[in-house]
Amino acid sequence: MTATMDITRERIAATEAVIRPHIRRTPLVQANLADFGLPAAPVTFKLEMLQHSGSFKARGAFANLLLRQVPKAGIVAASGGNHGAAAAYAAQQVGVAATIFVPEITSPAKAERIRGYGANLVIAGSRYADALAASEAHVAQTGAMAVHAYDQAETLLGQGSVGLELEQDAPEIDTLLVAVGGGGLIGGIAAWYQGRTRVVAVEPEQSPTLHSAFAAGAPVDAPAGGIAADSLAPKRVGTLMFPIARAHVERVVLVSDDAIRQAQTALWSSLRLVAEPGGATAFAALLSGRYRPSTGERVAVLLCGANTTAVNFDS
Repeated sequence: MTATMDITRERIAATEAVIRPHIRRTPLVQANLADFGLPAAPVTFKLEMLQHSGSFKARGAFANLLLRQVPKAGIVAASGGNHGAAAAYAAQQVGVAATIFVPEITSPAKAERIRGYGANLVIAGSRYADALAASEAHVAQTGAMAVHAYDQAETLLGQGSVGLELEQDAPEIDTLLVAVGGGGLIGGIAAWYQGRTRVVAVEPEQSPTLHSAFAAGAPVDAPAGGIAADSLAPKRVGTLMFPIARAHVERVVLVSDDAIRQAQTALWSSLRLVAEPGGATAFAALLSGRYRPSTGERVAVLLCGANTTAVNFDS
């Protein structure tokens, strides 16, 4: 595994060039916080839920498959859902076999995506940690390549390409709000910005993985519950991302499940944007007032996933 010191801007840019033919350059939407009943101020949304497989995870999945040697046994991934869908999609596109382990809490929308991409879906245990343990046993048995959701150098390098795109498309932003589960996304983005733009982590109160790690000075087990548990509750943050976060993530903001639901509703009502709970968590910090921009501060929000059945056109 590559050392944390190798998660550099140069390596992120090189990885972005490799995965570019396989990923979407997701758009920005410029809005005003007044649209959501807040004091008027510009806000930029990065629509990463429009990425292949419905979340940013496709970036890290392709980085793993294109930068590492995939054995004949294919790949194995453990996931709350989004990483599994991304790994399954990338494997389908590259032409390798994929086995995806998910916990019982995985949403039907995510499970359906994984199966739809042709992967072998295995339900194992009640939480992500259970699925991860089962996937590790499968790797030991089969020799398949493990594609970790967040604690793998190639995963961080791929997710860091979000920061590269955002800096190119919105160089004026002062602050970026990013939801955190295992930390692969914010770790890659923080490694890209290296403090030049303020990066603020947002977590559910019931899944405070990075908050707990900051308090303890190292990754530690944290509660893993709440409305976003299928995407933001891996038990603890990754060891690779933690030194990056400690150096370049300004703070962690915690939000309630009610605030996350309100953020989902507000994004749909005002912008007709669909986000799953984890995908709306970063915006919940703004909407709830847990993060209050200063006068003139230019804030961006990463909307990172939309694998949900919340919008049902058959009803």
